Amino acid sequence: MSNETWIPDDAVLDRPSPARIYDYLLGGFHNFEIDRLITERLLLITPHLRLTAQISRAFLRRVVRYLTSQQIDQFLDIGSGIPTVGNVHEVAQSAIPSARVVYVDVDPIAVAHSRAILVDNPRATAIRGDVRAPDDILNHAEVKELLDLSRPIAIVLATVMHYVPDDALAHAVVRRLREAMAPGSFLVIAHGTPETQTAEREKQLAEAIQRITTTKQRTAEEVLPFFEGLELVEPGLVLTPLWRPEGPDDVGLDTPELGLSLVGVGRKP
Repeated sequence: MSNETWIPDDAVLDRPSPARIYDYLLGGFHNFEIDRLITERLLLITPHLRLTAQISRAFLRRVVRYLTSQQIDQFLDIGSGIPTVGNVHEVAQSAIPSARVVYVDVDPIAVAHSRAILVDNPRATAIRGDVRAPDDILNHAEVKELLDLSRPIAIVLATVMHYVPDDALAHAVVRRLREAMAPGSFLVIAHGTPETQTAEREKQLAEAIQRITTTKQRTAEEVLPFFEGLELVEPGLVLTPLWRPEGPDDVGLDTPELGLSLVGVGRKP
């Protein structure tokens, strides 16, 4: 680690990172100039991206509260990014103190910062892993140590599957994760969708994001098959703010299209 303990020595600092961009949008400090520059370009195209990030974070809090109400006390959060206030372990452990959480991200900075803030939390950790290699994640020593896959678990794929543009690979990944879940487990998916954008804005965003990574936005018809064999929890697959809002003042509830994503929760029977 470098002098700034959240920056690993092998971190790539000359290329923007989706995790650090999300951190910047949420007002965090674990980002670099290159992340801020590309984010400002994205904001010129879609000025409400900070609100979009807040909507996404609010959904994560709601869904974890729902899952703990269903007695889920194990969470595997893949593509977790850099932890901010209200992350999975905070929400889950406030409801079930014994809840266990493993965060997974491909960005070494996200993992290093996560591990630093979780150092005194024996029931939560973070590992480096790529969603495109689910077996490497499932067989990771720290996952096996902290989580019991023979019991119900929640696997969280929040705004990560659109970074797997190849449809065959994306479905193979989610299928493998579904197979690994015990009956009574839940799969959470939040996926970027083109259905909330004009064709021109979608094109502009795609061109800007292409400088960071390759993505594929998917329609509801394309996202629904990820839940094959699962029972969709009400209200089904909906725009982010519309998934079990907790009150009339929920962020984004009056403009759900600004969430830019479809979300759903499936239960394995």
